Amino acid sequence: MKFNAINQKHINKLKQLCGENNVFTDQESVYKYSKDETEDLSFFPDLVIKPKNVREVSAVMKYCNEHLIPVTPRGGGTGLSGGALPVYGGVVLSTERLNSIIEIDERNLQATVEPGVITEVFMDAVSEKGLLYPVDPSSKGSCFIGGNMAHGSGGPRVVKYGTIREYVLNFEVVLPNGDIIWTGANTLKYASGYNLTQLLIGSEGTLAIITKIVLKLIPRPQHNILLMCAFPTNEDACAAVSAIFRAGVTPSALEFMERRGLEWVIEYDKLNFSVHVDAQAYLLVEVDGNDMDMLFADCEVINGVVEKHRCIEVLFADSSIQKEEFWKLRRVLPVSVKSNSIYKEEDTVVPRANLPQLVKGIKEIGKAYGFESVCYGHAGDGNLHINIIKASMTDEDWKNRLKDGIKEIFELTVKLGGTISGEHGIGLVQKDFMPIKYSEIHLNLMRGIKQVFDPNGILNPGKIF
Repeated sequence: MKFNAINQKHINKLKQLCGENNVFTDQESVYKYSKDETEDLSFFPDLVIKPKNVREVSAVMKYCNEHLIPVTPRGGGTGLSGGALPVYGGVVLSTERLNSIIEIDERNLQATVEPGVITEVFMDAVSEKGLLYPVDPSSKGSCFIGGNMAHGSGGPRVVKYGTIREYVLNFEVVLPNGDIIWTGANTLKYASGYNLTQLLIGSEGTLAIITKIVLKLIPRPQHNILLMCAFPTNEDACAAVSAIFRAGVTPSALEFMERRGLEWVIEYDKLNFSVHVDAQAYLLVEVDGNDMDMLFADCEVINGVVEKHRCIEVLFADSSIQKEEFWKLRRVLPVSVKSNSIYKEEDTVVPRANLPQLVKGIKEIGKAYGFESVCYGHAGDGNLHINIIKASMTDEDWKNRLKDGIKEIFELTVKLGGTISGEHGIGLVQKDFMPIKYSEIHLNLMRGIKQVFDPNGILNPGKIF
């Protein structure tokens, strides 16, 4: 790709469009926006721009498209696939000033928000009105809701309530040429031509910049019960996952955690939890609803199922404080691993009945290549996150052979009926693995869609393909 370099004339024009104080070229700003949460990758933009409304976003895109300047949209910078990294320099367009909850419509169970709203802030705002937005990724306290849309993010509770796709009704977006459109309608049904709203979910900022989001809400359940179930092997825990659903219970969350990951959290985050001496894996199981008798009945069914899969201990969280402690074990686990190791995180998903084969195969591949792994994830969805730990690998093997091991993990995942990302996206770091899952025909269809939206290729170039 050939783009034009940014010069002082371009900088002056962009300052004119968005204000002198909202365009940054200083070293500190450029460095901050050169990284996200993807390992140690770094690409420096020429400048950072922070528009405050859709008109400014439109003006920036129109100017950059006319002058062939690459633009990389950015949310909270919490991504794990390099999706917000400005590979070709140019402009990083931050959505942090587009941060208003415009309306919570209680009558229609809808809300309209801007993309820079922090996900947890939005969840809390609707919760205060007795409503629920159930998409809650682990980084909900810092990620932006627009970034969640761009990556198709999920979290623990989509296992019962559905993925992010079930809650997006409509987008206002700015196209790469600066045009502004709404992609759909604020209705629960939509059968009026191609569904551009669904197309943009998970498009990773390569097709358009989201400037407003209309979301569906649901009534918030009044009660929940949380269980922590210990198992002697990873495979036992994973086999119990599908069995719980087959027994007629749909948990509101069903999370898998490996023993070593929990030990890491306990040691480095000083959390108060004792891992059972014989436990190698845990399932964190939550049920919720409005009838406590029904929830207790569900827990009895779950208890019976896990016993059949060699569960050695079931802990009930008997207070809101203990519930928070259990959930904290899960939510800070990836942060602990990242903070205290040389690592790479992968994001796989398979039909949940195939989880035992997946986790077993991951360990076998790691043994063959000399790396270790800490696995955890949204087991109820079949979504397993794999933290690959350098362990005894030499620097040379880590640099040159690790990619072959990751390729084998993805090949196993696809063989088991899965795909190479459940919620982190493809971005920069996974794009070389796309042919494992998709044929050239499939990839060319995707490339064709990109060409229609962005013929000059200026929007988030270097991603997915």
